[in-house]
Amino acid sequence: MAARQEVTAWRPAVPGVVEVFHAHFTGYAYPMHVHEAWTLLIVDDGAVRYDLDRHEHGTPHDTVSLLPPHVPHNGSPATPGGFRKRVVYLDTSLLGADLVGSAVDTPDLRDPLLRRRVGQLHHALDHPGDELEAAGRLTFIGERLTAHLRPRLVTDVPRADPGLARRLRELLDARIVEGVALDEAAALLHAHPAHLVRAFSTAYGIAPHQYLNSRRVDRARRLLLEGRRPGEVATATGFFDQSHLTRHFRKLVGVTPGRYATSA
Repeated sequence: MAARQEVTAWRPAVPGVVEVFHAHFTGYAYPMHVHEAWTLLIVDDGAVRYDLDRHEHGTPHDTVSLLPPHVPHNGSPATPGGFRKRVVYLDTSLLGADLVGSAVDTPDLRDPLLRRRVGQLHHALDHPGDELEAAGRLTFIGERLTAHLRPRLVTDVPRADPGLARRLRELLDARIVEGVALDEAAALLHAHPAHLVRAFSTAYGIAPHQYLNSRRVDRARRLLLEGRRPGEVATATGFFDQSHLTRHFRKLVGVTPGRYATSA
């Protein structure tokens, strides 16, 4: 099989994310190197073998790997067809230096829920305009990673806080078009981002990003029925572009904005 190197990389507007890196490699091996950021890695096809702190590790498809900053590691295909991986590089605002030792000892985590959440994070990161969703998913991933590396920490326990949930809903209602970043909302409401998202979801049965997108789609429906074009409606309702509007509109209404408009 001929060697293949396919790479896609970008930096999304999500606090804590340094870079997103998707790659498909065959016949290529990384030499020993380091990163300034945490490396959060999942492998979708094949497997990777690597050395970290003079110990050999591997990444079967059901594993989440977390490699700490400034610790040398390499990487090479462990299967004949190479590997396809998705990586998020995270700065130390999400995971502190005090967790490096635990990550060196146990870099490969078998956790189906964590694996699913990392996949959902990548899906949100793939779509400009879904930064609020990505930030919410990332804060829960940070909690779960910390729980693995510091096992005595209890996470994912819903805590009712209806007052905080109501204040976040009011903030979202006031900023439907311009939106609000999760870290900004947390600062304005004096709450930890994870607690803020969890309190909202517990109170209303829907995540903040889902609530905001629902409000935007409702507003888009009214504008479409007034005869405005989908591209104009996308801008007027806070979506990143027309394709962003179309994806969420079809998810919630069942048809594209164009078909919805012509049905009138």
